[in-house]
Amino acid sequence: MFARILDALRRLFASPKAAGSAVSDRAVPAAAKDGTPADPQGATTMNNKLTSIADVRRHFLNNKEPIYFISATNFNLLGIGDWVGSFRHINYIDCFDRRQRNVFVPREKFPRDFESIEDINNYLLEHKEVIDFIQSRAQGDNAGTAAFLMFDEHTEEICEQLGLKIAFPPAALRSRMDNKIETVRIGNKAGVPSVPNVLAKVGSYAELREVSRELGDDLVVQTAYGDSGHTTFFIAGEDDYYKHAEEIEAEPEVKIMKRINCRGSAIEACATRCGTVVGPLMTELVGFKSLTPYKGGWCGNEMFAGAFSQEVRDKAREYTFRFGEALREEGYRGYFELDFLIDMDSHEVYLGELNPRVTGASSLTNVAAFAHSDIPLFLFHLLEFSDLDFDLDIDDINERWSHPDSVDSWSQLVIKHTEESVDLLTAAPASGVWRMAEDGSVAYDHYDSHPHAAENESEAFFLRISGEGDFRYEGADLGILITRGRLMDDDFQLTERAKAWIDGIRGQFAGQPLQDPVVEQVAVSHAVGGANFKIL
Repeated sequence: MFARILDALRRLFASPKAAGSAVSDRAVPAAAKDGTPADPQGATTMNNKLTSIADVRRHFLNNKEPIYFISATNFNLLGIGDWVGSFRHINYIDCFDRRQRNVFVPREKFPRDFESIEDINNYLLEHKEVIDFIQSRAQGDNAGTAAFLMFDEHTEEICEQLGLKIAFPPAALRSRMDNKIETVRIGNKAGVPSVPNVLAKVGSYAELREVSRELGDDLVVQTAYGDSGHTTFFIAGEDDYYKHAEEIEAEPEVKIMKRINCRGSAIEACATRCGTVVGPLMTELVGFKSLTPYKGGWCGNEMFAGAFSQEVRDKAREYTFRFGEALREEGYRGYFELDFLIDMDSHEVYLGELNPRVTGASSLTNVAAFAHSDIPLFLFHLLEFSDLDFDLDIDDINERWSHPDSVDSWSQLVIKHTEESVDLLTAAPASGVWRMAEDGSVAYDHYDSHPHAAENESEAFFLRISGEGDFRYEGADLGILITRGRLMDDDFQLTERAKAWIDGIRGQFAGQPLQDPVVEQVAVSHAVGGANFKIL
């Protein structure tokens, strides 16, 4: 048995997984609702300045400069290649069994103990196959433009050596903006309120109670950095505190909030030189035990026109615009996402946290009806980091995007392994379109790489993350399911359809248990993420 496991480990690390590259052959988007033509030849510019959505659409469809999204998977920017010529994904994980032509995955893999998604991206950028691929598409000294989910100073150094421009503000600025304590301060300056809170250094439970005495007995404590599912602590008494005391006391400052009866929501936006473009408010799926082992952990989103009341939606959009303008004053520009907490008792809208990047919600924002009637939000980001001169009417775009008719209904589930076990996957569902029968059972229908291929609520697009030969451990991302319609009811509980999809997809995975503790430890340490960081 032990010999078979070691052989499986060797095969995992030597397994050649790759994908080739080519442009997407999906159809050109339809005409915008404002009458601008979808035909790329139908738009005109004034003195080479882009002044309309049609200008922007035409430019990117005709783009020849290589543009890359480099990350563990292509999940965050699914479908962007339909809009941007010469766009490619460079990924560590092949979600498509070498069938997706605009995704490049190096064939040769080397065992690495990744501690962050930055580690994964730096590994990719220093991989000979990736370097050769980038150089083969370079235009002289211009290797193109790269976008990332996460990157650090070392990433910047590698990109400079390769001749790649990074389509994001510097890593140091992003890191400062990513600080949850800094988010509160920026919000306060912009007139965007947070849940009643104090920011303080905490050295004991007594100190916590002293600094937060006006916030009540039920508290929520957040550290400055990290995924909320791992770094948000619910403290109703001394016992709760001591479960997390080491992490809390190690921080120079923490955010201590009054605990409220709230629902999570998310909204994405892009700060440009013409103003901040604001997407729709989405609900969040948080902490469902059938999806994630982490209390408070994000596990999906819903987008639909009736998310919360019109008053709440309008306030969230206004707050997002204000925050985007404040980010511009801080020197940050481009794509960002805000989490808002909606107090279900008072209906107040509170700032939760800032993600200065594309996020897990980007997969919905960029495929919705408003994105296809104009352009996806991410194209505003690429435009901001281009050398192009543009002058767009952002107020008009925001007005159009706020209209309920511009928001169709989509949902996604992020499915993790929730059991305290480790095994080696012997079977996994393929990426593509799956169909649900009337009895709730699910079956694979056909291959596709775009969520729009799911045409109705009985179909869903599934993106597999963990595949045959990978290790399945507590917190491992198994895959993402995207479908039309809602997956929560008005009480923010999973619908029967959602439960059927979760059970149906989980049932497609099978694994071989690892009995030897030493092998288990090796398996988890070499798995992507190692259960310690979020790769999506």
